[in-house]
Amino acid sequence: MARIRLNLKNLSINDKLAKGRHIVTAMTNNANFPSPSPPLTEITSVLDELGEAFSLVQSAKSEVATRVVNQDHVEARVDQALTQLAGYVESVAGKNEALITSAGMEAKAPPSTPTLPGVPQAVTANAGEHDGEINLFWKTVPNARSYTIEASLDPATATGWMHLGIATSAGKVISNLMSGKRYWFRVAAIGAGGQSGWSEHATKVVP
Repeated sequence: MARIRLNLKNLSINDKLAKGRHIVTAMTNNANFPSPSPPLTEITSVLDELGEAFSLVQSAKSEVATRVVNQDHVEARVDQALTQLAGYVESVAGKNEALITSAGMEAKAPPSTPTLPGVPQAVTANAGEHDGEINLFWKTVPNARSYTIEASLDPATATGWMHLGIATSAGKVISNLMSGKRYWFRVAAIGAGGQSGWSEHATKVVP
């Protein structure tokens, strides 16, 4: 037995109304279906009812859209008026927060000064997979945007440190070092407030 596919769930209301009326027209005085159940008059009635309900909803949506546009326009006027009033109060009160508060307004908070990120901890140097290579790791520092890395040949002195590069995560592979030499490594975090202090040193003989 052939099955009928109405696909009603995927139809818009307009398409559903058109489909329903097409079916009613096709079945009216159709000798193959002498006694439709429910009757075609009932189908026509509910189609008309749906059409009327749909029309009312569309009308209401149009009215709501108009009201929203009007609300946005009035809201913009309110924003403009209050902004102008705030400018007047600011011109009279200057930086006097008490006067600003007496006008029912709030003074802007002074801009906060970004704090320095913390010093990287647990810096570890391990032999890399290739000659002249060291894998450097440390604990992630909250709010750090990047890390700067320096190294010094043994013995480490205040003037012996050289810049090796920048890392954006808590680890970096350091290449092109001299095999068989002992290096000292240190890391500093960089954030919105600037650069942290240097970490404790890690040391390793380069493979």
